[in-house]
Amino acid sequence: MKKLVVLFILLPFFASAQLQLAKIFTNNMVLQRGRPIVIWGKANPGNTIIATFANTKAKGITQKDATWKIILPQQNANTTPQTLTITSLGQTILIENILVGDIWVCSGQSNMEFPMWKEQHYKEEIKNSDQSLLRLYNTTYAGKNIYTISYTDSVVQLLNKNEFYKGQWQTCDSNNFKTMSAVAYYFGKNIIEHIAVPIGLINLSIGGAPLETFIDAEVLKKDTQFADKVKGDWLLNNSLPVWIRERGKQNVGTLLNIPADSNGKNHEYKPGFAYSEGIAPILNMPIKGIIFYQGESNAQEIERVNEYAKLSALMVNDFRKKWHQPALPFYYVQLSSIDTLKYKGALWPQFRDAQRKMLALIPFSGMAVCSDIGFKDDVHPTNKKDVGVRLSNWALNKTYAKKIIPSGPLPNKATYKNGMLTISFLYTGIKLQTADGEILKGFSIDNNTVAIAEIQKKKVLIRLANKPTFIYYGWKPFSDANLVNSEHLPASTFKIKVD
Repeated sequence: MKKLVVLFILLPFFASAQLQLAKIFTNNMVLQRGRPIVIWGKANPGNTIIATFANTKAKGITQKDATWKIILPQQNANTTPQTLTITSLGQTILIENILVGDIWVCSGQSNMEFPMWKEQHYKEEIKNSDQSLLRLYNTTYAGKNIYTISYTDSVVQLLNKNEFYKGQWQTCDSNNFKTMSAVAYYFGKNIIEHIAVPIGLINLSIGGAPLETFIDAEVLKKDTQFADKVKGDWLLNNSLPVWIRERGKQNVGTLLNIPADSNGKNHEYKPGFAYSEGIAPILNMPIKGIIFYQGESNAQEIERVNEYAKLSALMVNDFRKKWHQPALPFYYVQLSSIDTLKYKGALWPQFRDAQRKMLALIPFSGMAVCSDIGFKDDVHPTNKKDVGVRLSNWALNKTYAKKIIPSGPLPNKATYKNGMLTISFLYTGIKLQTADGEILKGFSIDNNTVAIAEIQKKKVLIRLANKPTFIYYGWKPFSDANLVNSEHLPASTFKIKVD
C-alpha cells in the first residue's frame, strides 16, 4: 500500500519533468557568437542529456531539482541555418534554423514597446522588412493594454513565473515585424547593414513600466538608498512613482485571488517583477548588449527624478554581474520633448539632464538624444526610425569599432573670461551648426533668462556682462533648441557649472 502511495505521488512529478528546454530556445533563434553556448532546461533527476550543435557535442546530468545545463564551445558568426539537437533516453528535441550572431535585449516602457505598424515610416519600410539575418523574440505579456479596470481571472492566472511573458523567435519579414518594437527593429536592421552579422532582438518592454520593476527586488532590498522601495505593500509605498501605484490599484487593488508575497500583489509594475519574469530566466544566455527606452513613469515627481541616475546604475551593475559580463554595453534613450498642457512633463528637462549624467555614472553606456523628434501633446512620438538608428550609432562605434560619430554634441566644459562664456563639446564632428539653418536657440541662464548664443566652429560663445553660476540648454519640457553636429545629430539637454 505504501508503494502505491509513493507511486501515485511521483507519477505526476515525472510526467511534468520530461525533457524540456528553456522557453527562450525555439526555431529561428540566434545564439551569441564568441561566447560558450549555454543550453538548459528540465528533465527527470539523474537523466543524461546530450546536446549537439555545429559538429560539437556535450552532455550533462539532470540535478535533483530537475534542472540541467550544458555548455557547448563558442562559435563564430554564421549566416547558414543550423540545428540544435537535445536527446535523453529516447526523447529528442530539435531547434532548427538557428543562426550565430549577436543578441541584444531590448527593454523599457511603451516607447520601446511601440510597434512597427504604428511607426511613422512603417508603410515605406515594409519593402525592406524581409531581413533573413534579423531574428525577433517579440513578447507579449499578461495585462497588456488593460488600463483603468481590474484584471480578469484569466489575466491573473498569468501573473507568475513562466507564464507572464509569451513569445517565440521569428525571422523578420513583413508580417512578423508588424508588432515588433520599432526602435529595436531599426536598431538591429542598421547594425546588420554595417556589419552583416545575424542579430537577435529579445523584446521585454512593458508599457508604463517603472524602472523599479526591471531591478531584482533582492538587489533593491540590500541597497541602503533604495531598500524602502521593497518594504511593505508596493501599492501603498510612497518611495515608488505615484502614477504606477494608481494603475496597479486599478488593475489588482480590489482582487483577492491573486499571486502575492510580502511586497503585495503581483503586477507588471511591482518592483522586481519584470526582472524575475523576463531577465532572470535568460541570464544563462550570453548576450551582446542591452538597449533601453524608459523613464516617463519615473519623471513626474522630483524625488524620482533625482534618484533615477543612481537607480539606473544599480540596475545595470547588477545585470553585468549576473551575466558575468562587466563591460556589457548599455545604450539608452533620453526622453523626448513634450508640452505640459496635456501631460505632466514639467520635470522633463531635469530628467533628461539626469539621463545625460548617467553617461559618466555607467561605463560602457551611450545615450540617444531624441528631444528634437518629440510630439508636443503626445508621449508617444511616432518617429522611431531616428531613435533606433541613433541607438545603433552608439553600438556601431563603441561595440563594433566603426568610425562613426555615436552622438550629438555633449557638453564638455563651460568657462567664463573677459565677458565671454565659451562652451566646448564632445562629438561635434567637423563643426557645430543649427538643425534648421536659423539662429542658435535653446541657451538660458538661471533656468529663465534667454542667452543669445553663437557658433564658432566647434564651440558655442555667449557674451555676458557677469559670470553665471550655470548655463542651461534645451531646458524646456518641449524644447525648441536647435544645436546639432555635422551629422545633424542633436545636442543633449544640459545644465552645467560655469568655471
